[in-house]
Amino acid sequence: MTFLARLGDAVRQRGALCVGIDPHPALLDRWGLKADASGLERFGRAVVEAAAGRVGVVKPQVALFEAIGPAGLGALERVLADARAAGLLTIADAKRGDIGSTTLGYAAAWLEPGAPLEADALTASPYLGVGALEGLFEAAERSGKGVFVLAATSNPEGAAMQLARLDDGRTVAAAVADAVAARNAATGAGHGLVIGATIDRAAYGLAPDASTPVLAPGFGAQGARLADLHRLFPADALVLASASRSILQAGPDGLAAAIDAAVAELP
Repeated sequence: MTFLARLGDAVRQRGALCVGIDPHPALLDRWGLKADASGLERFGRAVVEAAAGRVGVVKPQVALFEAIGPAGLGALERVLADARAAGLLTIADAKRGDIGSTTLGYAAAWLEPGAPLEADALTASPYLGVGALEGLFEAAERSGKGVFVLAATSNPEGAAMQLARLDDGRTVAAAVADAVAARNAATGAGHGLVIGATIDRAAYGLAPDASTPVLAPGFGAQGARLADLHRLFPADALVLASASRSILQAGPDGLAAAIDAAVAELP
């Protein structure tokens, strides 16, 4: 199955919510956990346990596991394995992006079947050129996986680059989206775009459809409302509404109820 088909099935069966696994130090403290490998692992595996059967997709924030070194990556490995065993799709939010053999290294780390950090999809930065991500795309396509390419992000610093205009009048964000859409048209793979829920899509020239999935951060703590998903994105788009802190702050005892409440808020 292509990633597009796998993701479409997950959304049809479990809805559009993507639960972030973001072990920020403040959240770990709130949960009564230490900011060490054991704390990160307990946090991540608890989120997976609560998410299983409630949503179809989880998204670990890789940087927060990397922050404590090899032991943190070991914790992430076990969290990803739990998610796989629970039937959840996993998006490794690592925002990788490079050229040549380095890109192939990232592909081997995150997208090859059997890799310790194997995920179903990986976030990637296109600012060395979308073509530089070829190795990621190819590795993903061999295994029915996907790459979510940054197009329009909600951080203020991103706007200057993403709204810059090319000679043909398109924004950089739109050109990235067009390149990913062209790849999907040629392969049917279903690689996606990262488009912040709080940005003005029209200003960026972005009009995603069902053939190019969208990972949309910004719901919950960042201000976008899950109930507004169909107002924020086209009705025929395949959108994952990503929420992290607004759910995770409920703590281990309230986590399942917080996920249920978020799912119920979606249209």
